[in-house]
Order: sequence, then C-alpha cells, then structure tokens
Amino acid sequence: MGENKVNINWYPGHMAKTKREIQEDLKLIDVVIELLDARIPISSRNPDFDNIIRNKKRIVILNKSDLSNEIENKRWIEYYNSKNIPALAVDSNSGKGVNKIEKEIEKLMSEDIEKMQAKGIVRKTIRVMILGIPNVGKSSFINRISKKTTMEVGNRPGVTRQKQWIRIGNQIELLDTPGVLWPKFDENTGLMLAYTGSIKDDILDRIDVAYNLTKILVNNHKKLFMDRYKLSEEKFSELIKEDNYALEFMYEIGRKRGALISGGEIDLERVSGIILDDFRSGRTGKITLEVV
Repeated sequence: MGENKVNINWYPGHMAKTKREIQEDLKLIDVVIELLDARIPISSRNPDFDNIIRNKKRIVILNKSDLSNEIENKRWIEYYNSKNIPALAVDSNSGKGVNKIEKEIEKLMSEDIEKMQAKGIVRKTIRVMILGIPNVGKSSFINRISKKTTMEVGNRPGVTRQKQWIRIGNQIELLDTPGVLWPKFDENTGLMLAYTGSIKDDILDRIDVAYNLTKILVNNHKKLFMDRYKLSEEKFSELIKEDNYALEFMYEIGRKRGALISGGEIDLERVSGIILDDFRSGRTGKITLEVV
C-alpha cells in the first residue's frame, strides 16, 4: 500500500433538487446559519454556498467543537470575525454555545429592525435558514436550539430529508434544509469528509481512508496517537523509520487490539474501523485537521 489516490464523483439526484429549492427559499430568509464541522472547517463547507447565499447575512457555526482543538476553534472564530462574519463554536450534543446563537441573530438583524421601526413597520419574525453538508450535525443542532427531540437523528449521512420550519424564542423561525454536497471533490477534501464520516463509508475504501488518516495522526498529533494506542517512544521511533510507516503503525495497532484473522494475519479492515471510530468519537483526542 503506497500513496492512495482518491477520486470521488458522488452527487445523488436529490441533492441537485435540494440546491434548487434552497435558492428559491432564500427569498424568504433574513439570516443564513452555515453549519461547519469544527475539525474540518474548509472541507465541510460547500463551495457552492457562496453563490447561493450571496449577500444574505450569515453566521458560521463550528459544530462538534467538543471533538476539535480548542485553540484552533478560537483561531477559526477570529478568522471569520476578521471577514465580518460572526462565528461561534458549538457542541450540539451537550448544548455548549447554543444559548449564544439567538442573541447573535438578533444582533445581526438589529439595524434592519430599527430601520423598519423608524418607517412604522413592525417586524415580528426573523427567518433563518440552516445550511450544511450531510452529517455535520444539523439535526442535533436544531433539536438543541429548539429544545425539541422530535427530529430523526442518525449517524448516516443525509438522514434528514424533509424541509421544516422550527420556531425558537418569540422572534425567530428556523428553516431546516437537507444536507447538500457538491458534484466533485478534490482528493484532499474527499479524504477529510471520509475521516469525519460526512460521506458514507462505502464510497471509499475504508482501509485507504484509515491509512491516510494514520499518516496525519502520526505526523501532526504524535502524542495523542501514542497515548491512544499505548505506543512507547521506542516503538514509535522504530516504526516511523519504515518506508511505509503508516501501514506499520496499523499493523502494530492490530497486534495490540487482537485484530487478527486466520493464520495470525492482521485484519486491516477491523484495524481501519478502530482508527476511524476512535477519531470520529474523539477518543483519539481533540483534533482539528484543518487549521487557519
């Protein structure tokens, strides 16, 4: 196993239809909340959204911030603020950061509301659209912000289908939209989405994905990787010298976890599942793969 090339062209028909519906619904919208995965803020952002959103007011939510590095979260927030885009780090599962969103929406709309009031127009509702790619945590986010648990939430990308309005507070209505991907990804983006589970595991070879993730963890997050898989400094130094060191680390994890098949060979499929599950759940540590 050497350098693994990835080519993804996965664009289900319902996503093209959803994109058209979003463009139509935006006529009703005051503010767009763009939900990103805090671990991969670049790759979890649909590049088509710039053309779709255009001049609409926008708030960026770095969701799953409990799984990403706190220092990098702050850097991303500072980055978006420097672009005059409000940004918040949120953990939809625990609710951390969610209570700030309503105030941020009202703050963003305050000038418009004041202008309307000066003209004698009473504005009762602020309409907000939630945008995000599949499996970025939109359902969990909306459940938390609306204090409801009626939406279907699952780990499978794209589980939420139907459009629906949800009221929060006295002034704000949220419009949920299904997750939308874009027609083609470059290799790096495809892998980033695969690491976090934003595309289905059967789209790419899971061993290839885990192999590439292992390289990143070994090179950029050595201590967290060593701690998770109980690797000594001596063993790490020994394996990193190998030409195909990522594969050697996978074999070592297989031996430590007893991931064996008949004949005592390492079950790479099982090892890949361990590495991906550990990363996605945060058991490997709080890791941001894409930094400012």
